[in-house]
Amino acid sequence: MLGLAKKRIWKSNAMKPSYDAVIIGGGLHGLATAYYLARNHGMKNVAILEKRFIGFGGAGRNTAIVRANQRTQQNIPLYKEALDLWPVLTRELDFNLMFNNCGNLNLMHSEAAMNAARMNTATAQFHGVESHLLDAHQVKEMEPALNISPDITYPIHGAMYHPPGGVVRHDAVVWGLAKGATKYGVHIHQQTEATSIHTDNGRISGVSTSRGRIRTPRVLISAGGYSAAVIHRMLGLKLPISVLTIQAMVTQPLKPLLNHVVSSGAYHAYANQTLKGEIATGAHMDPWPNYTTQNTAHYIKHQAEALSEFLPCLRGVKFMRIWGGLADMTPDMAPIMDGNDPVEGFFMDCGWGYFGFKSCSATGKYMAQYIAEGECPEILKPFHLRRYEQHRLMGETAALVNYTPDN
Repeated sequence: MLGLAKKRIWKSNAMKPSYDAVIIGGGLHGLATAYYLARNHGMKNVAILEKRFIGFGGAGRNTAIVRANQRTQQNIPLYKEALDLWPVLTRELDFNLMFNNCGNLNLMHSEAAMNAARMNTATAQFHGVESHLLDAHQVKEMEPALNISPDITYPIHGAMYHPPGGVVRHDAVVWGLAKGATKYGVHIHQQTEATSIHTDNGRISGVSTSRGRIRTPRVLISAGGYSAAVIHRMLGLKLPISVLTIQAMVTQPLKPLLNHVVSSGAYHAYANQTLKGEIATGAHMDPWPNYTTQNTAHYIKHQAEALSEFLPCLRGVKFMRIWGGLADMTPDMAPIMDGNDPVEGFFMDCGWGYFGFKSCSATGKYMAQYIAEGECPEILKPFHLRRYEQHRLMGETAALVNYTPDN
């Protein structure tokens, strides 16, 4: 040892008996909300309660892809702002988030898919998001490793190209936001479980934890895949959320061969090459609700078969690591961001499915505004819980549900 003191990225503090706001969940959305509460609104007496350690859940179990080429007019502005914020946050936090806007190629495998992509591209362009429709030969020019021959299961007809998208290092975002939040005075309490929420005359009054009780008039639950269960247990509110496992893996390091993030809905597979040369790849969710992060041989087989068809150069490459995370899916694949309903001072930020990482920067900014000012920002209004009761589902992927909130 050289005798030099190691400086921690974020601080540890003793728990106070009261806070102006308590955030349950030490993931990306909770950290971002706390950071913006302190930075933008001067609300520095804020506590983050994390049962395990910050970044334990979906924040550290994703493939780090960011984009803003969603389908609906409600979603696109939020994801666009989130995408625009990555370089801003890198400067503000004085922390390298390793943002690489290498661009996204969403492959299309039929004329019907190409027609849908034309509409998606037009919607994105209308909202100021750069997006282009490419034919198969243009796709091949951009990504020479792709197989555009007609003799594969789902031949490539073209792609939707989204240049501003790319990847951000997810654990760097966790550490950077924790650093920024504690710099402004936010307390991060790891290994601290929230056990119950207290109310008084329809208002939030406090939170009980594994380390004692805290008085607070505001509580945000933003616990990723665990949010729905926590909200139901603490407030008795049932949410239209199914929790599904989603798996991902990386290959052995390779020389550079992928220039962009490449995804295919038909193959249910996506891939990008990391800075270490690994091919990080994921697919769709497991089809049954569960709270495990276990991995399956079926998924490994699926990825190997899919990637070796549209990226044949990967045949024979070894998978090195595999992991699973939880996706909290709503019926319309859009999140729930709401407040003061059914209890004043209670806020929720959940139901993100596999889009949570992409949105955390902008969502934290606007949820902080909501909590500090008490009025829902315009950009968040479409994502209220009562849309299910009113049968006003969004068009990302809507399915009919029968939902009646518990009051």
